[in-house]
Amino acid sequence: MSEPDWRVLQSARRYFYNREGSPLKRLEARALRVRHVGPLDFAVADGECVALAGPSGAGKSLLLRALADMEPHEGEVLLDGVSCSAIDPPAWRRQVGLLSAESAWWHDRAGAHFARVDAALLRELGFEPKVMDAEVHQLSTGERQRLALLRLLVQAPRVLLLDEPTASLDPKNTARIETLLARYREEHGVSVLWVSHDPEQSQRVARRHWRLDADGLHEAGARDDAGHA
Repeated sequence: MSEPDWRVLQSARRYFYNREGSPLKRLEARALRVRHVGPLDFAVADGECVALAGPSGAGKSLLLRALADMEPHEGEVLLDGVSCSAIDPPAWRRQVGLLSAESAWWHDRAGAHFARVDAALLRELGFEPKVMDAEVHQLSTGERQRLALLRLLVQAPRVLLLDEPTASLDPKNTARIETLLARYREEHGVSVLWVSHDPEQSQRVARRHWRLDADGLHEAGARDDAGHA
């Protein structure tokens, strides 16, 4: 199966708005259904961060997995108009990257999970280079979560699906992650769907807010540039 030229697609989506002034749709779901969730229709624009909340069991993590093509689903998921069904799953997941609530590690040494390491991002996440020599089992849950984020970012995905990315972190490292992701999104035009159970965090990181529950997906109040709901 041939893979589209993502460089061409990215060039075509360089600006966040089309000629009519409407936000460009980077990630789009059409009649998406996964297990008990859906059907859902929604879109996340170029460079946008959307916060997703909802009760436990509503299917937030399941939804993220379906968007990353890691869970069987019905309907369509599109990246810049290209359906995930037309792309090899590994290629899709490099572009639509999922950070799970519990990261997976399959080698003993942390550094063995990285084809390359961005030294600047490593420092920004609060690590020294020697962390790459650490045994995974010696790392705290929070350290593993921060390294899992680094592992995702070095792949340069165009969409970030974040499942409680700061749940295991203290306030200092939570602020560090929020600042890094805001800068990264601004610099790279990455679209973000961020699951959080913390209403204050949702207000800090996102302008649009969705809630997923038994009745479906609902849009909550939006935040303006001044941070007001």
